Amino acid sequence: MPAAKTLRAQTRKADRNRSARSFTRSRVRAATEVIADGSKSDESDSTLKNAISALDQAVTKGVLHRNNAARKKSRLTKQYNKLSS
Repeated sequence: MPAAKTLRAQTRKADRNRSARSFTRSRVRAATEVIADGSKSDESDSTLKNAISALDQAVTKGVLHRNNAARKKSRLTKQYNKLSS
């Protein structure tokens, strides 16, 4: 009985985490693609903000470790700042 209950709980948590991870990945991928296009615009600015927001939400939900999210945010911001130079 306890093993079955644990299995059900793990399945629920895995589904929730998968959804949050997928959401975060798609936002980060979108930001990376827009930045790779090489034009600094309102679109690239807003997609970067969305990606950073998604990473922060993933940390809050416990899906990503805070250092992992900080590293990803730093790298995205660094790529974005290269566009102006």
